[in-house]
Amino acid sequence: TNWTCLNKGEDAVKTILKQIRENKGFTQVEVADKANITVRAYQRYEASERVPNVRIALNLARALNCSVEELFPAVFLQ
Repeated sequence: TNWTCLNKGEDAVKTILKQIRENKGFTQVEVADKANITVRAYQRYEASERVPNVRIALNLARALNCSVEELFPAVFLQ
């Protein structure tokens, strides 16, 4: 595993999640509700305290009306 890249990916997720959410005019509560996760869990993903698993990543992408690739650009650009 390339941990350096993983760390960069986590930072990218933090930036991208918040940016996409704000650009679409959603609150953290709205995204969490649409993704079927708790608000605290969403806050942890947005703050890069946790990395979502594949199922949650798909739910987040659907909630934000974007692709998983958009949420995880550093992962897909390796």
